[in-house]
Amino acid sequence: MEVVANKYLKVLVTGASGFIGRKLSFALAEMGFEVIALCRNIKHPFLIQHRNIRFVKGDILDLVSLEHAMEDCYQVYHTAAMAKMWCKNEQDFYDVNVIGTRNVLSCALKLGVGRVVHTSTCGVWGPTLNLPVSENDPRAVGFPISYERTKYLAELEVREFVKKGLEVVIVNPSRVYGDGPITDSNTVSKMVTGYINGTWHFIPGDGKSIANYAFVDDVVDGHIAAMQNGRNGERYILGGTDVSFNGFFNTLKQLTGKQQVLYKIPVSIIKAYSLLESIKTRLFDLTPFFLPEFADRLKCNQQYSSNKAIAELNYRITPFAVGLGKTINHFSIIKNNINHR
Repeated sequence: MEVVANKYLKVLVTGASGFIGRKLSFALAEMGFEVIALCRNIKHPFLIQHRNIRFVKGDILDLVSLEHAMEDCYQVYHTAAMAKMWCKNEQDFYDVNVIGTRNVLSCALKLGVGRVVHTSTCGVWGPTLNLPVSENDPRAVGFPISYERTKYLAELEVREFVKKGLEVVIVNPSRVYGDGPITDSNTVSKMVTGYINGTWHFIPGDGKSIANYAFVDDVVDGHIAAMQNGRNGERYILGGTDVSFNGFFNTLKQLTGKQQVLYKIPVSIIKAYSLLESIKTRLFDLTPFFLPEFADRLKCNQQYSSNKAIAELNYRITPFAVGLGKTINHFSIIKNNINHR
């Protein structure tokens, strides 16, 4: 993106060690912004170092540290979230995603911040029916997944603060992939690295269910464009390409040249396994590998339209094969470096 930044302008990025937040901080720093990167651990290994990034220890649930970090910032990118599949304390989803968002918006209003970009998710719409969902479409089902429910509630917080006079734009990334750390919430990286290493051997169901994959660099650019050109109170889907599981793994096969053996596992078997995992978690308080509500989701499509972002933000979508190729190259380099140590 070609946006000229005043080098004396400060912006705050919450969740600076996250998959999107780390690359967003770096992109803003490269543009000349003074980036205040809020993180609970300023020595976190996922943080990207840059002369224009200052890491500040803090927490969106700690108003004192949050207000200190936001002081004199004229823009705020709120990317911090509890994006895990499961938490030992279910209340953590609400605390981080709802109360944390409320705290960020409250501080921004109090300190006179010019604009906030709030990172939500396409999960607020959940599974889709026959056509790709756009911003004004309603959700078709309930909220069995805590992350999606609390991110929806966070959007309600945004609407209330817009009414109070705060400028906030919401962005809704779909399933984000690309170069970056492998985290609990980043299933795409797990599939890519598993396939490269020969440890991923299954395709859910018949492989025909579709998800929308957004390349992380596009999503970062979309955040910055939303700050510059997004309309106050509006939300913008930052998506990518709708691809089935079969299409995903076929593209992996073509790009890597690897012929890994993959078995199609009926969703009913995955669901049965997830129920056992759920029982294990309740009895022994152990982290589950998979949960029933996510198994149910495997039967559904998740298709989203980015037409609004394309029209209003000049959002650009990297072709899936190109983005996946860059992702494969990133993890292949890491693998080769490890092998040569």
